[in-house]
Amino acid sequence: MPHRLSRRVLLRLALVNAGAATLAGCSSAIGAFDGDSAPASALGSSPMGARGGPVVYAVTTRAPVNGASERPWFGSARAGGTRAVAVRFDPPPETFFGRIGSTLSGDWRINAVEALGNNDPVAALTLEAGGRDVLVYVHGYNQSFERAAIDAAELTRTIGFSGATVSFSWPSKEGLLDYGYDRESALWSRDAFQDLLEALVRNAMVGRVHIVAHSMGTLLTLETLRQLWAVSGSADVAARFGAIVLASPDIDVDLFATGVQRIGPLAKHITVISSVNDRALAVSSRLAGGVSRVGAADRAVLEPLGVKIADASDYGWGIIRHDLFLTNKDVRGVIKRAVERRTWD
Repeated sequence: MPHRLSRRVLLRLALVNAGAATLAGCSSAIGAFDGDSAPASALGSSPMGARGGPVVYAVTTRAPVNGASERPWFGSARAGGTRAVAVRFDPPPETFFGRIGSTLSGDWRINAVEALGNNDPVAALTLEAGGRDVLVYVHGYNQSFERAAIDAAELTRTIGFSGATVSFSWPSKEGLLDYGYDRESALWSRDAFQDLLEALVRNAMVGRVHIVAHSMGTLLTLETLRQLWAVSGSADVAARFGAIVLASPDIDVDLFATGVQRIGPLAKHITVISSVNDRALAVSSRLAGGVSRVGAADRAVLEPLGVKIADASDYGWGIIRHDLFLTNKDVRGVIKRAVERRTWD
């Protein structure tokens, strides 16, 4: 249906040929293609990808909609169990005019969502991921199942990750005024996320497990790692993890400090991407009673905790500046180097 183009769409259209990127808050983060980014085939290395286009695996605690047979597949309600699916994509077009069209309609398009195993979906996923490193993407506040899967696909492509990509999709209500519901849903999903991580790190056929979490998803990630370490923490478990990248963490700085102390050597794997001028986290801080958020904290506050800090305050542009890990080439480079790192001493 014809509609008036938004200011965001017009800006993106104007910048496509220049390889620039735009951002519009926590719920969207697809930018124009960079000249040095990896080819779309980077997602096609899995057996399923070879049969029908790029694939992202999704593990979700969202309730399915209409049997997950059509868009939106999974909604904002909390499910009674965990499901794992393969999300197939049509790759973004590589021609100039194709890129203009995809800027208006969305760079990645899902063409199928297929269930993985009915009895133990997480076990089915580990079989699909066997023999390769795994990158687990955990989305933030105000995101749909589809948006999270698309962001996982785009992140994988732009950092050139050749392993298996998993989107852990918790029940976000996808509304600007539903911050409280989203926060509770993220924390409610801790056990399911722990089950996924344990299944991956305990499978000898899976390589290293990398995590990239954004915004409110970083709270879920930190609390889950805290649970996991308390139950089954050992040097062997820590060695199975690779990079743990927390992009624009929407976490109280005091909560973060105590959490980092409780996850043992896993703290050395953490890279925090922060920006003191992150407008979304400024709002979050007000909602939380004025306590600073980790993603907007000064480097001097975070460095004593023993985590790596990537200060993105001087990178990118825009009003909100909350999605730089997807929209800015230099910030994506931080993630790429963290994932490619081999030691965490």
